Amino acid sequence: MRTGAVAGAAALAVAGGLSGTGHAAGTAPQPVPAYRAAEGAKAVAGTPSTADAPLLEAGSVYKDEISPGERVYRLVLEKDQSNVYVSAVVRPGPGAKVTGSDGIEVEIMTTAGRSCPGSTGRASFGYDPVPISAVGVRWGAEDADCAPGGVYYAKVTRTSAKGSDQSPWPVELKVQREPGRGAGVPTTAPSSWASGAPTLPGTEAVARTGGTGFNDARALGAGVWRDELRPGQTRFYRVPLDWGQQLGFSAELAAAKLTKQYGGSVSNGLAVSLYSPYRGQVSEENTSYDGKQAAVTLEKTPPVAYENRFSSDKDVQSAGIAGWYYIAVTMGGKVADFTEDATPVPLTLRTDVSGTPAKAPAYAQGLAAGGFGIGPEDRAAAADGLTAPEAAEAARNGSVMRVVAGAGFGTGTLLLLVLGGWILLARRGRGAATAG
Repeated sequence: MRTGAVAGAAALAVAGGLSGTGHAAGTAPQPVPAYRAAEGAKAVAGTPSTADAPLLEAGSVYKDEISPGERVYRLVLEKDQSNVYVSAVVRPGPGAKVTGSDGIEVEIMTTAGRSCPGSTGRASFGYDPVPISAVGVRWGAEDADCAPGGVYYAKVTRTSAKGSDQSPWPVELKVQREPGRGAGVPTTAPSSWASGAPTLPGTEAVARTGGTGFNDARALGAGVWRDELRPGQTRFYRVPLDWGQQLGFSAELAAAKLTKQYGGSVSNGLAVSLYSPYRGQVSEENTSYDGKQAAVTLEKTPPVAYENRFSSDKDVQSAGIAGWYYIAVTMGGKVADFTEDATPVPLTLRTDVSGTPAKAPAYAQGLAAGGFGIGPEDRAAAADGLTAPEAAEAARNGSVMRVVAGAGFGTGTLLLLVLGGWILLARRGRGAATAG
C-alpha cells in the first residue's frame, strides 16, 4: 500500500540528488548543502554553570549554540535501571578552521558535581569542519553512583585551539532512553567473534543520494549504491541492524576532474565514520586521495548484542543495541586545490548485512519509544531507500490507503467513484438551472 509514496520519495531522491548537484564546466560551485536540523527541535540556552540550567527530557531533540567553553543542561531521571544517552552534534560553519585539538565532550554529573562513571563521550575533528557527535551516558543498571532517581546535569564542552574558529556553532542535543533490562539478560562481556574485512557485494550500483546529517540520512540495505561527493562535503546514510546482525561497509571515490597536475595526495581525502543508534562513534577510517582513486573499508562490526556494552573494546561496546546505525562519508576540502570543485566525484558504497536477526533481550518496556530496535517498517524503509522524513510521509500516506482498502475500495475504484460523483453533481446543477 505504500508503493505510491515510496515511488514518489525515490523519484525525488534521484531528482534532487545525483542529477541536481552537477554544474556546467567553468561555473562557480554552489555551497554544499547545509546540515538538516531535526524537525520540531526545541530551542534552549545552556548555562555556564548548573544554576538555572534548562531541562532536557528523554524523547526530545533540542537546538542551541555553543562557543568554546561549557554549556550545562538539567536532567531529571528515574530510578528504573534505564540508560539515558545525551548526544551533542556540533556543526561548524562553512570554511571554519578546525584542528585535531578541536572537538566536543559530553559528561553526565550528579548535583554534587561528580562525574557519573563511564559517562563521558568525546569526539574531535580531522582537517575539515564537518558535523561530529559525542555522547554522554547515564548507566542506570551498572552505575551505583548515578542509579538513584533525581536531578543530574549534562555538561557539554567545546574545546578549541588558539588559532581555530572561535565563533558560536549550532549544536543539536538529543536525549534517548533505553529501558531497564529484564530477567536473564547477559551482564558479562562476550567471547570472541569473527572480525576482519567483510566480503562485500559486486553487483550493479543503484542510485542513493545521502543526507546532510543524522536527521535525513538515506537508508541503505545490503547492496551496492551510487552517489557523488564534492570537496568538503559529507553524506550521511543509515543501515538497520537487528540483534545478532553485523555490518560491513566500504566507500570508493573514483577519478575527479583535475584542474592541474598534483604530485601528492590529500591526507584524510576520504573519511568514513560509523555511528551507533544513539549517535556515538563506533569506528572511523580514512585514507589519502590524489584525485584518481581511493577506498576505505570498515571492518565488520561485532554481532549486535546487549552484552557488548560490557566489553573493554570500544568498537565492541558501541554495538550494544539494535537500531539504525549511521555512516558519514566525507571528501576532504583540500581536494578542491587540484580538482574541479563544481563537478561532483562518483562515490560507490558497498554494504553487507550478515546474520539472522536474533531474539531481542528482555526489557522492562519496549525499545521503540527511545528510538531503538528494528521493526518491519524499518526494513521496508531500507529496502526503499527512504530517509526518516520520507518514511514518516510514506507511513501517513499508507494510513490513508489502508482506510480506503478497509472500506473495500481499490484506488482505481475510489477514483471512479469520485469522478462519478463530480459528473452527477454537474448534471444536477445543469438540471436545476434549466428548471429555474
